[in-house]
Amino acid sequence: MNVGKRIESIMEKKDIKQNQLAEKVGINKSVLNRIINGSRPCKDFELAKIADVLDVSTDYLLGRLNYAAKDGYSNREKTKDELENFEERFKKFLEWEKEVDNRKND
Repeated sequence: MNVGKRIESIMEKKDIKQNQLAEKVGINKSVLNRIINGSRPCKDFELAKIADVLDVSTDYLLGRLNYAAKDGYSNREKTKDELENFEERFKKFLEWEKEVDNRKND
């Protein structure tokens, strides 16, 4: 799926019309229409603004990730939660590793 199709898919899921997105992003509706149809490439700054308005990552729009924000749970929040979860698991691992080392030394 190309950038335009991903944008269009998210717009449909969030019930956002092209004119609404174009206005929020600060581009002409015809420019957005050409981006969606693939007849005009999306500039970097436009992609960033579109991603912010749609609450998805630019990586998702570019096809580098296969998931977008779901149920109002933004990718930024998801990343923060994943990092906190990783930190907690890593702390437990370090405690376990220390316990194993202590057993070896006994």
